[in-house]
Amino acid sequence: MTPESLIASASINIGLALVALWLFSVLKKQPRNAVVYYARRLSDRHHQHRPLSLHSSLCLPRFLPSVAWIPRAFRVPEEDILSRHGLDALVLIRLFKFGIRFFLLCSLLGASLLLPIDYYNESDLPTRREYSMDAFTISNITRGSNKLWVHFSCLWLISFYALFLLHKEYKEILVIRLQQMGELRHRADQFTVLVRQVPLCPEHNTRGCAVDHFFSKHHRFSYHSYQMLYDGKDLEYLLGKHKKLKKELEDKRHTDMLSNGSQEHKQISTSEEKLREITNMICHLQSETMLREKELPVAFVTFKSRRSAALAAQTQQHSNPLELITEMAPEPRDVSWRNLAIPQKLLPLNKIGVILAAALLTIFFAIPVTAVQGIAKYEKLKKWFPPAMAIEFIPGLSSVVTGYLPSAILKGFMYIIPFAMLGMAYLGGSISKSNEEIKACNMVFYFLMGNVFFLSLISGSLLDEIGEYLTHPRDIPSHLAAAVSAQAEFFMTYILTDGLSGFSLEILQLGLVLFDIMRSCTYGRGKERTPYLFSFPYFRVIPTVSLSIMIGMIYAVVAPLMLPFLVGYFCLGYIVYFNQMEDVYETTYDTCGRFWPSIHHYIFVSTILMQITMVGLFGLKSKPSAAIATVPLILITIAYNEYCKIRFLPSFKHFPIQTAVEIDEEDEKNGEMGTHYGDAATAYNRHQPCLERVISSAEAPTNLSQPLLGTESI
Repeated sequence: MTPESLIASASINIGLALVALWLFSVLKKQPRNAVVYYARRLSDRHHQHRPLSLHSSLCLPRFLPSVAWIPRAFRVPEEDILSRHGLDALVLIRLFKFGIRFFLLCSLLGASLLLPIDYYNESDLPTRREYSMDAFTISNITRGSNKLWVHFSCLWLISFYALFLLHKEYKEILVIRLQQMGELRHRADQFTVLVRQVPLCPEHNTRGCAVDHFFSKHHRFSYHSYQMLYDGKDLEYLLGKHKKLKKELEDKRHTDMLSNGSQEHKQISTSEEKLREITNMICHLQSETMLREKELPVAFVTFKSRRSAALAAQTQQHSNPLELITEMAPEPRDVSWRNLAIPQKLLPLNKIGVILAAALLTIFFAIPVTAVQGIAKYEKLKKWFPPAMAIEFIPGLSSVVTGYLPSAILKGFMYIIPFAMLGMAYLGGSISKSNEEIKACNMVFYFLMGNVFFLSLISGSLLDEIGEYLTHPRDIPSHLAAAVSAQAEFFMTYILTDGLSGFSLEILQLGLVLFDIMRSCTYGRGKERTPYLFSFPYFRVIPTVSLSIMIGMIYAVVAPLMLPFLVGYFCLGYIVYFNQMEDVYETTYDTCGRFWPSIHHYIFVSTILMQITMVGLFGLKSKPSAAIATVPLILITIAYNEYCKIRFLPSFKHFPIQTAVEIDEEDEKNGEMGTHYGDAATAYNRHQPCLERVISSAEAPTNLSQPLLGTESI
């Protein structure tokens, strides 16, 4: 890639970003777009606390771009983010802050030390300065030069700084997590244990009876009640049909008020009769006798204290470890109800199916990645595909094609990957939506690491030296190390595309705006417009940002010219996603920071890859002493990661007994213990889809607040 191609990519991405941000600052002021740009603020849950005011009159400021939303991101303290959006949102914000702090120091080191040394040096291949950016990379250092010790020193400094930041973040997030668990003492999951593989009671032939007998006997003083999971496919179908008929009936009544015809009256009477029939069927199926026949071997067991629940979740209950398997329950709104209904014996098959599907997707994705590298390596592409020379007849087109197009195509293909992986994680049988997102994060990160990073390296080097790869397979590791510096320009354009174009298009939400316009002009004409409220896409944001951290770390010493772009990338990402958290996306659940261990692992892997890459490059530069001296750094990094697994990770996986006791004591002091575990005793039934309340024709309005099942049946 030539400097002209890099400049073309930067110009296009900067231009697109400026246009997108300009459009966003104007469109968000228009009242009709509030359902897109202020979906969270307009929702029933948040509107009463933070009322929304927009320009309703045709005034000039309404149509002028504004940057007032940018400094807002830096004024809001972390305490406000935590209270409004939860610890998971704060973890993502701190991920962007980690990137800013880390790459800011790396940029200072690169600008003051590495760039001058790389540029003012006698290169082994001086002609490269004429047509590439290699003059600003470690490739410009001659073999055996003592200047490589500067790169070695920077590698150690950067590595220790990364470990320092990781330790600081892990420790602080753990402290906030434990404090947040105390703040959320009202949550039902703190008192509730999920029990799977519940056997049948031999006396009454029901599973609920078996749960009650077992925990009443073995947790006599701490057990409170249980809530069973039911096979509610028939009920869910009827409930869906009930909602559809109810909506159709409302539309018919609205039409009847306008037309006042006899035909409409007859249709309304027929629909009302059908609705009454379905309502009565639902009420019958939701009766205690019918539900007992639909019990699944899954129960939510509520205890009278958090300490008792934590102890029950972390210990083996039955002499047969395959029965009465316990773990802390997810919060009610986080439960994946359909996955809980999957039999335990089928879960291994589901996981194998997910692995096979992910492998097939990985193989399929290799095709576009290789094609993208073919476009980026235009000189080789001309030899293999002569018609490609036609683009040279248009001035500047080759720079656009080789500079901007490859990263844009790759980013386009990448967009569908997180959604595909989330679907696979759902099929894997996770008990909660948060577990699905965490698994999806892991799958997406490793997919991107393998396909976007490593396959891009291999594809690029194959297009350059495919014959040498086939004739000298033992040299593949050294060729891969050399490919890292050779592909610096491509990954620089990738960072520009993902950051400038990607973040600006994320905040613009152009597809949703156009969809809302088409909907308002077609089938949604005259209907009430509701906010487009979606859950925050952690599964999409975290792996993508972590991949950029990995690319930046690997190139921190190799190509320091990339580092300032990464500082801008994380600053823009911080601003954009803070705005999305405040105004657009909804926080549907809070895991109290359980995303951070995965993020920590991604950054650890990135640090190890940076160090291994430098070992290979020192070897290629005939500096074996520097390569050998880097090995202890790798061992130190691995040892530090093992320490973190022992010191911090268990507190993210389990509910610490000490914390549980402290919160229990605070509740007892305030007299709130009974209220909290009493609410937990019915919380999961209130959220179970098949137990959704409907009003039967025989019920009076005063009965609407009564629970579906009596406490004696729970």
